Amino acid sequence: MIRFLSIRNLAVIDHLELELYAGLNVLTGETGAGKSIVVSALALLRGGRASSDLVRTGADKAVVSAAAETHDGHERVLRREVSAHGRSRAFIDDRLVSTSSLRELGAELLDLHGQHEHQALLDPSSHLDLLDRYADLGTIRDEVRARFTTWRQASGGLDRVRTHTANREERADMVTFQLREIDDAEASQGEDDALAAQQQILANADRLHRLAGESYAELYDGDGAALDTLARVWKRVEELASLDPAFTAHLDAQGAIASQLEELAYALRPYASGVDSSPERLQAVEDRLARLERLKQRYGPTLNEVISRREQLRLEAAQFDSGTEREEELRAQVAATRDAYLDVATALSTQRRSHATMLARTLERGLADLAMEQTRFEVVFDEPAPDEARWTDRGIDQAEFYFSANPGEDLRPLARVASGGELSRVMLALRTTVTPPETSDKTLVFDEVDAGIGGAAAGKIGAKMRGLAERYQVLCVTHLPQIAAYGTSHHLVIKSVRNGRTATDVKRLDEGARASEIARMMSGNRVSSTLLQSARELLSAVGEQKANTFRQTEKLDRERRK
Repeated sequence: MIRFLSIRNLAVIDHLELELYAGLNVLTGETGAGKSIVVSALALLRGGRASSDLVRTGADKAVVSAAAETHDGHERVLRREVSAHGRSRAFIDDRLVSTSSLRELGAELLDLHGQHEHQALLDPSSHLDLLDRYADLGTIRDEVRARFTTWRQASGGLDRVRTHTANREERADMVTFQLREIDDAEASQGEDDALAAQQQILANADRLHRLAGESYAELYDGDGAALDTLARVWKRVEELASLDPAFTAHLDAQGAIASQLEELAYALRPYASGVDSSPERLQAVEDRLARLERLKQRYGPTLNEVISRREQLRLEAAQFDSGTEREEELRAQVAATRDAYLDVATALSTQRRSHATMLARTLERGLADLAMEQTRFEVVFDEPAPDEARWTDRGIDQAEFYFSANPGEDLRPLARVASGGELSRVMLALRTTVTPPETSDKTLVFDEVDAGIGGAAAGKIGAKMRGLAERYQVLCVTHLPQIAAYGTSHHLVIKSVRNGRTATDVKRLDEGARASEIARMMSGNRVSSTLLQSARELLSAVGEQKANTFRQTEKLDRERRK
């Protein structure tokens, strides 16, 4: 319950302090005086959107604070600051908090019903939520939402696996092709280097034959061969060594030198006798080298890396089989979570349909109290959607309010046929007779919900709000005298110009001033003595009605006690 409200530098309000009381607090004033700014201030305390446009021209920041009493008797102080740059800060008991924390506490203390809130009724998707709120189906709704989330997450996982599977199949085909290509080549490590050397030999066979033959002849087999000449040289060195022992050391190398030259001769002899230089053999080697080169270009760059790539492809191919098992597991999980969601969603649908008729009758009675005695109301359901794409976290139902305000007229969609005044009364009936009771410490704020309403209907709305104020603290912004007369506390919002600046003030009216304000509301301009008398009679009639209601209540209590 809001006890005190302070507003500084918000829109046209310089400094405003408003003390609210239990019961029905009525806020009236000329159009544009700033009544709705008071509601905007409360909206900020409820965590509403902050904007630099709200800050009064020339001010650094706007500050809204309120002292509220909670259901356990404790006082909490809420404050919201909005800078001229649009940044905002929230405080609870002078402690800086997040806007979400302020919103959470504000929702416990305040319930705002703006002058355009009835426009929500024009959206049929909101009707199902109103039905669920009336039937107090929040618990099963939460279960439906949780199971829907689980099902959709499982479906999303399956979709991702299927996408991966499609990509995997494409990848598997590629891996199979690449592996077959490498396996078919039967490449071995170092094979390309060996073939390159062999290619060079085959390509130069004639030259090798010539060079080897000439070298072999000069070393071993020709006239004046080097080995023959060397034998004569060693004989002479032996004679030298016999004369000069210094040459003996050279004779010791004789065997090694002879052995090396003989080995060279033996290596030259095959080339000298001829190298396999057939074009077919050379072509085969070059073809093999070309094939290995293509593999290195695709999977290399070296032949060793090609062979390593072959092992990687074999491992990857082995993993494809496990992916199919995972998809089967997910498919079973999706089916199970879908069935679980459908079970609880069907149960929710059954409960909705059982409560829909009660909602319609309750709302009809509530509208009868608001001068709409002939109203007929019905909640019309579509057939449960078989298409899974239409299932939501609210269940499988689609429902809409149907309405007829006049006898003999068929029920038609409320969103299409109701006038603004009718929508306002339907909204008020929903808030006062359909919505389950909340904590009695809550403050309900109605901002001109009487738009489009007048005459006897306005009086009934006033009486309805007065009754509502017996359970809650109610703040009502209104232009209708029939509603203002029902207030237990009347506040007048006044706009004036001081020192060239517009300013807004508010004051609580006593009984005399209250009659004058209600008379002004009746005429909209000049207050005559006749209007003033009518205003007093209206206040007196409302007071007598309240007294009669009190006496009837007392009588019923006595009868119950008997």
